[in-house]
Amino acid sequence: MSALTRRGLLGAATLLASGAHAAEPAALRVQRLAWAGIKLSLPTATLGVDLLADPTVWGDVLPDALPALDDFKGDRYALITHRHSDHFDAKAVAKALGDQGLLLYPASAGALVAPGVTRVRSAPMWEPQFLGGDFVATAVPAVDGYGDPQVSWVISGGGKRILHAGDTLWHGAWWQIAKLGPFDAVFLPINGARFAWRQPAAEVSSVMDPDQAIAAAKVLGAKILVPIHYGVRGADGYEEMADALQRTQAEGRRRGVTVRALKPGEWLDWEV
Repeated sequence: MSALTRRGLLGAATLLASGAHAAEPAALRVQRLAWAGIKLSLPTATLGVDLLADPTVWGDVLPDALPALDDFKGDRYALITHRHSDHFDAKAVAKALGDQGLLLYPASAGALVAPGVTRVRSAPMWEPQFLGGDFVATAVPAVDGYGDPQVSWVISGGGKRILHAGDTLWHGAWWQIAKLGPFDAVFLPINGARFAWRQPAAEVSSVMDPDQAIAAAKVLGAKILVPIHYGVRGADGYEEMADALQRTQAEGRRRGVTVRALKPGEWLDWEV
């Protein structure tokens, strides 16, 4: 199946999903979790993306409160953008899913295992995955700072559509992804991190910075940008912009992008 055909199928699927709820109040609730994690809640299903609950991944350099993940109800789903331990915490996934939930991962990442999770499925790029509780999730392009396989996720449900972008770099596929909109909210990394873990180190950001996140939100036509993937301080070999959130908010005001800064545990208010 060609990428063009896949995008057409996704467009039809998401239009159907949104149209079915056009006359109803939005039932979807979205909560920001630690680091890059989010939780989407519908009356009969719960879906998490890039769940992180292992305190050893970042230690005390990440001040975010780690979620308990014992409140996933109904049909349970977990999505990951890529294999790195701060985005694929296998124990967190297992805790959220129990023995009945489904782990959905990018086909490009290779087979994944989460102890205790018996249901796993790979998702090819651009092909919509129809899940329970009205969720539809589709892997779309992203670019990893190490060059490892990574995707972003377009997720629709409850009359809303969001994008979660892991810790991607800026790339040229935003205009293609925008065709799958409109997006009620986009969850984008903002910390412009530089790594010294691989040598020789490059003096360039390996994650989108605030200006790039605002530019991506603008291209995507997003109603709301929720910053994720920021707040680490004092990690050896990892340096992020100290004022990333403030810069994102200032650039959003300048360019007319609504930025909603959520603390871990806070829920998104859809009112713009």
